[in-house]
Amino acid sequence: MSSNEAYHNRIEPGAGDAGDDQPSGSNRRSNGSSSAAGAAAHNKQLFNETTYLKPSKQAYFSDEKVLIPEDESTNIGGFSFRKLWAFTGPGFLMSIAYLDPGNIESDLQSGAAAKYKILWVLLWATVLGLLMQRLAARLGVVTGLHLAEMCYRQYKRVPRWILWIMIEIAIIGSDMQEVIGTAIAIYLLSNKAVPLWGGVLITIVDTFTFLFLDKYGLRKLEFLFGLLITVMAVTFGYEYIVSAPDQGAVMEGMFVPWCADCNSDVLLQAVGVVGAVIMPHNLYLHSALVKSRDVDRRQPKKVSEANFYYFIEASIALFVSFIINLFVVAVFAHGMYGKTNHDVLEVCANKSMYEDAKLSFTDNNEIINADLYKGGLFLGCTFGAAAMYIWGVGILAAGQSSTMTGTYAGQFSMEGFLNLQWPRWMRVLVTRCIAIIPTFCLAMFSKMEDLTNMNDILNAVMSLQLPFAAIPTIAFTSCAAIMGDFVNGIGNKIVSILLTILVIGVNLYFVVAQVEQLQIEGGMLALVCIFAILYLLFVLYLVIHMAACMGNKRLMNSRWVQRFVLPSQNSFTIKNANSTYASDVTLVIGDNTNTKKGLETVSEKVAN
Repeated sequence: MSSNEAYHNRIEPGAGDAGDDQPSGSNRRSNGSSSAAGAAAHNKQLFNETTYLKPSKQAYFSDEKVLIPEDESTNIGGFSFRKLWAFTGPGFLMSIAYLDPGNIESDLQSGAAAKYKILWVLLWATVLGLLMQRLAARLGVVTGLHLAEMCYRQYKRVPRWILWIMIEIAIIGSDMQEVIGTAIAIYLLSNKAVPLWGGVLITIVDTFTFLFLDKYGLRKLEFLFGLLITVMAVTFGYEYIVSAPDQGAVMEGMFVPWCADCNSDVLLQAVGVVGAVIMPHNLYLHSALVKSRDVDRRQPKKVSEANFYYFIEASIALFVSFIINLFVVAVFAHGMYGKTNHDVLEVCANKSMYEDAKLSFTDNNEIINADLYKGGLFLGCTFGAAAMYIWGVGILAAGQSSTMTGTYAGQFSMEGFLNLQWPRWMRVLVTRCIAIIPTFCLAMFSKMEDLTNMNDILNAVMSLQLPFAAIPTIAFTSCAAIMGDFVNGIGNKIVSILLTILVIGVNLYFVVAQVEQLQIEGGMLALVCIFAILYLLFVLYLVIHMAACMGNKRLMNSRWVQRFVLPSQNSFTIKNANSTYASDVTLVIGDNTNTKKGLETVSEKVAN
């Protein structure tokens, strides 16, 4: 018996793809029948990708898919830039989560606290993120289901509800950071004409405005995100050029994995960089975005090709995001490292923003506690007002782009975990209101520093959610019953598990440090301890499920595991996966049936 056979045998051939409380039968293969009924059924399934949601309501890829052009040069093993262009899009949307305002603030804080010493942490955190994103993308390409949909099919009802709640917390936490970043950017750009609370309210309106843009087509929406990334690259690149950091020191900090004379504060900052870069809901997002390309999963060669090009695209996208993050770290490492509040006030003397600087930087000899707003003021005082406004434009682009991807992540999560579809405007309204209420109260009644402290707490909250994305991703991609020939090899399994343990351990250290700083006592401390115990027990539950997916015979044969952990018989397997393919569309006109490849009605969606 093979390592996964016992798990595989629990699933009956031809079973449906729903969870333990749904009927089967929605994921049968199209048999290419020429009958009108068969054609109608095929058209009804088109773009449905084995979900129970109506195609017209699905997010992001519902109305169109990008067809993959045939290129003769690839038939003999050549590389095709046309195909790479067709697959380009999902990786750059995913990379925006590496550039949200929370990440930018973490970058400037790490530069101000440690100079260039922990740039290598940022580099390797990005590499670790790429490895996890690769697994998430492979899951979506091979199975046609994104991570949340697979959780719906592979976990019992209570665990998947807990998973959904945890991911929603991560999405809302990320949304709050985007609100804070956007509000600070508007405050800077308006020269304080729009107060912080006003900027918070504006984020409601601009989010709905951006939602209407996807009506103009998938590729145009992806172009918009590419434009926002370009704005960030240009604005933060400008700051990098005018600040002119020591290039040798930058290269040394990037490639020498050592931190000489680093205290506990620098260590905590390095941990915070890892927590800020690797976002849990981003794995759910990426596994869904890759479904926007029309990959014929009936052909293993096409699936392998899609995995290859998606990996290249994700590598390029994360390389771009790393360079942008590097710009921010280096700018503030060069300018702010070792500076006190008094030093900054001296620089700001006789400058137009001196009065603002006096309110933000207390005149003392304490080391600067950097944040997005103080960073903007420092750049304005040092390099002129243009640098401050350009910084504000970059932060605004980061906040706006992250808002949109967070919206999609939330909708994919709801579609997958609950098999439920809300209109996008309703989804945004609920998520944004939950994010805005506490942020608005802080902006209205507190100081700028309180918003920065909230950012630190939100980073800790999102760090706690990472196991609820990483463990399911590794579990599903390591299960032969789910991935078939594309299952993780032993090397991939070992590396993925070790890296996940490392990242989760680092994040838990960061969370514990943040809790200690809050100085919680009494009943609140007891609640935190109870939560910690329940948290660890649920992580253990997920680990047991992952081990069973990987083929641990003792666990698979355990009655307790079979009853409470493993999915029921009507779960998903690669053998009965739906393989709808948009290029093979059967049209029904009256009683006549015509099958065409590359229909004129969809040919305009081919990436040229």
